[in-house]
Formats: sequence, C-alpha cells, structure tokens
Amino acid sequence: MPTAEPDRATATVTATATATATATAEHASATAEHAPTAEGPLTEELLAAWTALLHRCGAAVDPEPYGRELLRRWSEPQRRYHTAAHLRAVLRHVDELAGHAADPEAVRLAAWFHDAVYRPDRTENEERSAALAVRALTAAGLPAERVAEVERLVLLTVGHDPAPGDRNGEVLCDADLAVLGGTPEAYAAYAAAVREEYGFVPAPDFTAGRAAVLRRLLALPALYRTLAARERLTAPARANLTAELRELAP
Repeated sequence: MPTAEPDRATATVTATATATATATAEHASATAEHAPTAEGPLTEELLAAWTALLHRCGAAVDPEPYGRELLRRWSEPQRRYHTAAHLRAVLRHVDELAGHAADPEAVRLAAWFHDAVYRPDRTENEERSAALAVRALTAAGLPAERVAEVERLVLLTVGHDPAPGDRNGEVLCDADLAVLGGTPEAYAAYAAAVREEYGFVPAPDFTAGRAAVLRRLLALPALYRTLAARERLTAPARANLTAELRELAP
C-alpha cells in the first residue's frame, strides 16, 4: 500500500472469506500489473537485464542460471498479475525514477525479488522473497551491505510505507504502485487480473474487501513519494480508483 499503510494483510488460509478478500485486495492494489504473457522475447529480455545487473554489481558467479530460476518463479501457473510482465513494468518504472534513488542497483535487485515467492493464499510472501534474495545474492558474491539493503527493500513492500528520506524505498514503492496510475484500459485489465488471481474468494466477500481498500487508498494524503511519480501518476490513479469504486457500489 502507498505511504501511510493502514494495515498489513492479515488473512490466512483458514481465515474467513471476507478477511481473505480484504487482505488480497490490499496486496493486489499495491503490486498488481499485468496478466501472464508468453515466454520467449520477454524472457530473453529480462534474462539479459538480470545478467547485466549482476555483472555491474560484481557477481562472482555466472548470473544466467539463477536468472532462469528467477524467471521460472515469475512464470508459475498460479500467477495472474505477479508475472514476468509485472516484473518488467516495475523495472522500467525503476529506471524512470532511478535518479531519485541513493542506490539504483539495489532497487533493481529488490524489484527482481520483491514477488519472487508468491502464493495468493499466503501472507508471508514478502518475508520468503526477502530470504530468497539474501541466499541468492550472498551465493553470487555480492557485498553484504548491498544484500542487506535489498532484503530491507523487499520487506518494505509489505506495507509500501518508506520512511521520509528513504530514497531507495520511495523509488521501489512508487514503481510497484505505478499500475494504479495507468490508462483506464490498463487499469481495468489489472483489476480483472486481481479478481482472477483470487477467484477462490466468493464475489460478495471480495467486492466488500476490495471496496474497503479502494476507499482507504483514496483517503491517503499521497499515493506516491517521488516528485516525478506524484506529478505524473496521482491524478490518473485517483480517477481509476474512484471509477472502480463506483463500479463496485451496490
């Protein structure tokens, strides 16, 4: 969630359907972007970007094998919006905002891992993704200080609430939330993908939870932290959220 996160998702596999709908809608609003796309050019594009990034960061091993493992994770069948297309979108937004970051490479690494572990029926995905980042980047020989920063950034996506002056966190969170400020058509596709991801939640319960999250988002003083994202995305994001809320109203 953006800026002052009201609550972290609290649903569990055994929670009531309404609680599950609320939690999943919160998480989806923060991170969803695109439905899965076919492998091929996208995979190769991302693999090349990963390999170049790890080389720039001083990896002591060949990055390609683990890059393929990461892309396998991002292509798992349970995903509808936490996909390789979403990863690419977040990386592109990070590139656009990179001038604001204190360590753009750490932000890029965090983008790669921020949803590397993803199960829609669980609430510990960020913690498991952060732990995966620590294991993988340590094994690749990256400096401990940068590995720790990547871990911190991945965990920050639990609430998308970076502290004032956390320039790396602001860039990652704004990049992850950029989907909210897309075109109406792109936003509609995102919202549909969110619903598909959580198809196991009954429609009335999901609608109630989703509407509550949209109202909470609209009540926030700011959706974005970086100046560039704030100026470019705030107005369309608020329009999209308002339109979806109207559609959900009984």
